Amino acid sequence: MSDHASTYVPKSAFAKWFESRLPIAGLVHSSFVAFPVPRNLTYFWTFGAILIFMLGAQILTGIWLAMHYVPEATKAFDSVEHIMRDVNYGWLLRYLHANGASMFFIAVYIHMFRGLYYGSYKAPREVLWILGVIIFLLMMATAFMGYVLPWGQMSFWGATVITNLFSAIPIVGDVIVSLLWGGYSVGNPTLNRFFALHYLLPFMIAGVVVLHVWALHVTGQNNPTGVPIKSAKDAVPFTPYATIKDVFATICFLIFFAWFIFYVPNYLGHADNYIPANPAVTPAHIVPEWYFLPFYAILRAVPDKLGGVIAMGAAVVILAFLPWLDTSRVRSANYRPLYRQFFWVFVIVCVLLGWLGSKPPEGGYVIASRVCTIWYFVHFLVILPVLGLFETPRPLPSSILETVLRGKKGGAGMPAGAAAAPSTKG
Repeated sequence: MSDHASTYVPKSAFAKWFESRLPIAGLVHSSFVAFPVPRNLTYFWTFGAILIFMLGAQILTGIWLAMHYVPEATKAFDSVEHIMRDVNYGWLLRYLHANGASMFFIAVYIHMFRGLYYGSYKAPREVLWILGVIIFLLMMATAFMGYVLPWGQMSFWGATVITNLFSAIPIVGDVIVSLLWGGYSVGNPTLNRFFALHYLLPFMIAGVVVLHVWALHVTGQNNPTGVPIKSAKDAVPFTPYATIKDVFATICFLIFFAWFIFYVPNYLGHADNYIPANPAVTPAHIVPEWYFLPFYAILRAVPDKLGGVIAMGAAVVILAFLPWLDTSRVRSANYRPLYRQFFWVFVIVCVLLGWLGSKPPEGGYVIASRVCTIWYFVHFLVILPVLGLFETPRPLPSSILETVLRGKKGGAGMPAGAAAAPSTKG
């Protein structure tokens, strides 16, 4: 996929002069116009474009909000109220930014589960996948620090609980906590640090996204069959075929986003965060934002503090090792009947962990969290390596075009039949 040549030909004299010195137009044309994409891509492949759009929206709304926000412990909460009540369209900007974080994570979780289902992490896409995991880690850090900035009760106590976790790290834990706090407890220096990092990290995310897209254009896109492009008939130009689909999917996603903003803008928030931060009053139940709940459940499932921190961190880091943990030579779960069943069990376990993370750490909730946590790691460390050695996949199609033609004749999405020659190319 990396050997496709640009067909861009400058027409004006200025365009020829500029292209000979800085070939940006040719780069854009070869990457986003003439770039060949598999002709069988579904709408699950549009979430990359949705995520890029959401990242841009978060950066723009964040810059505008930063013009009015005051990162000072005694003024932060009031400055947010000032944005909501006194700044022209401040309420809209704040709801766009706050709910935009949730929309961002909804899209990224769908994007990740799609990658898991279709084996998008397999060779030669290892670096592409690892860059995606780095983006996910940076997103989590950015979202956590952003949640602290309103300086409500849940913001303050969430920061206290999460930053205290680093104290469990031997030798350097207390030093890390002191650096994060800027003192002996969560306070004004902590808020200043988090504001500075929250402003900086999205630009770091944008930089890694550029590398992520670059790696994608080197290896080419995966597709529902997992079969690589073998001829020109297997592919279509990125524009207009993929771009039209991306634009349509983004518009549909924005309609869903708009419904949240205008009808239930506070649905995903916590009532305690509309109370100014008070170090003397602890909320009855401290919970993070919904997109952190599965990892919060894993943290609380381990009775030892250090063990919980290690398990929570490992739950994310283990994703980077997927290309080597999965021993199957077939990518797509469409041709792996056993893996497909285990995949959906894994999805259910992740949803259960999210639900358990919102519950009090007591009784049956703790037991269920431990069972789900064990299964989470068993899926990666046992099921994936072993399943690839014993599972008998279905025969793969000989080409992408074959699946497209079969879909037209026998119904969209019909897998290749037994007549197709078996292939082990991943």
